[in-house]
Amino acid sequence: MMIEASGKSRVYGIFGDPVSHSLSPVMQNAAFRSAGLDAVYVPFHVTPENLNSAVEGLRALQIGGVNITLPHKQNIIPLLDQVDADAVLIGAVNTVVRCGADLVGYNTDGLGFIRSLQEDLGFTPRGKSTLLLGAGGACRAAAVALLRSGVDELSIVNRSEERARLLADRISSVFPEQRINVYNFSDSAFLDKLNSADLVANTTSIGLKGEEIPFFPLSKIKASASIYDMVYSPAETPFVAAARARGLAAADGLGMLAGQGEEAFYLWFDIRPEIGLMKNCLQHMRLRQNS
Repeated sequence: MMIEASGKSRVYGIFGDPVSHSLSPVMQNAAFRSAGLDAVYVPFHVTPENLNSAVEGLRALQIGGVNITLPHKQNIIPLLDQVDADAVLIGAVNTVVRCGADLVGYNTDGLGFIRSLQEDLGFTPRGKSTLLLGAGGACRAAAVALLRSGVDELSIVNRSEERARLLADRISSVFPEQRINVYNFSDSAFLDKLNSADLVANTTSIGLKGEEIPFFPLSKIKASASIYDMVYSPAETPFVAAARARGLAAADGLGMLAGQGEEAFYLWFDIRPEIGLMKNCLQHMRLRQNS
């Protein structure tokens, strides 16, 4: 269905470099139509050197809001008028909302992650032991969301233990009652921790090109654990495929992509999109890509 925009239509979109691959326009425009909103969502190709000008363009053109993807999630922060406390803690913004004359930054990645855990795996974080592979921006968002959701213990495993330690130090003061552990992949204590983890999540980009995670022994994970791979690709990732082959509950990043989009929609319009619509859009696209 074509989107008919008028002079009264509100404009929303996404900033990225590259941005042509983004699936957000498809699912957001479907949600706009379903809600009867006179609005349109478009991709904006914004290079790093033009980010400042693009943000000023948001102000000048009265654009209602945008999503932010790589490589701008960190660099946009000083260009905004206000930034939500959790986005500051994560160190990244993925959603910008116009509030009067101000542009306010939020991060909905963590909320999308928690929603996907619940919907796709039936996993409730409170009181659980969780383990995250990686220490980048996706890991920061997941870590904050899990701690906010009441996990008892959070372990961060990364090739560079120093980077993981910096992340742990950044968030530990905000969550002093919860245990935060740091390991590198070669640490034997990391393998021991796998035996007790209720959730193991890959927050790295490993698997995006179909590669396996060579340093991760699925055989060490208990049978009742849930596996989550933030990587989203048309085909099943090797991590998810290997986990399911062992009888483990596993899901990839499709639900998280839909969930963060639903939270952005709510921030822009103060209403919830049609339940399941964004995820259905992504699933249909996956089926077409695999057919």
